[in-house]
Amino acid sequence: MEFLKPIVLPVRIRPAERTGIVDFYLPFTTGAPRPAILFMHGGPLPPGMEPLPREWPHFQGYASLAADRGAVGGVVEHRLYGPDSYPTAAGDVAAAVNALRDDPRVDSDRVALWFFSGSARLAADYLREPPEWLRAVAMTYPMVTPFPGWPDDPRFRPADAVLSAGDLPIVLTRVGQENPLIAEGVASFVSTAEKANLEIIDVPEGGHGFDNQLDTDESRAAILRAFDLVTAALT
Repeated sequence: MEFLKPIVLPVRIRPAERTGIVDFYLPFTTGAPRPAILFMHGGPLPPGMEPLPREWPHFQGYASLAADRGAVGGVVEHRLYGPDSYPTAAGDVAAAVNALRDDPRVDSDRVALWFFSGSARLAADYLREPPEWLRAVAMTYPMVTPFPGWPDDPRFRPADAVLSAGDLPIVLTRVGQENPLIAEGVASFVSTAEKANLEIIDVPEGGHGFDNQLDTDESRAAILRAFDLVTAALT
């Protein structure tokens, strides 16, 4: 199963501390509250999927890499179980953000949100009216428009919301071997975000899920570049 492959970067997976729907991955050293990166898995997930994303080495790897860089890594398990469940998933993400920011080990004014695949539509809430604590939004092989026949709730249209994003740093990792329908939505988002603070990382040979499927220098460089940009925005 492709989704159970580890991230293509070497990383020591840290033990997770589970709090409700969020798993915390903490830096080894203690001290002042740390910035945080919350990772959102994609979807919609098929019914009965096991294991669920918090158990995937992929997201454990991303959160451990965040901790390696001195940030608290958080992985939320939201309920994006169908095309009509975006409002439910958005509520889960908001609750996870609150749980992360309320933790005394987290600097509540320095948080980044990192969306993957189908969860990227949830970024619209944070692009439309970026809160003061939000330092960056990252999107990796994002699906920013619905497939034909899916509900198209205006709330979950990142290409519309980004017009209000101001100078919020946005890091978008784009793959060259993308599903054409997803690629079309990404192209529309990029065009609309022309005046936004958008950084694009291209992976020409990568497809959806490149970061645990394409074990190349190109893949590793793209992941590291995204981390560099996000962590720079947190400092």
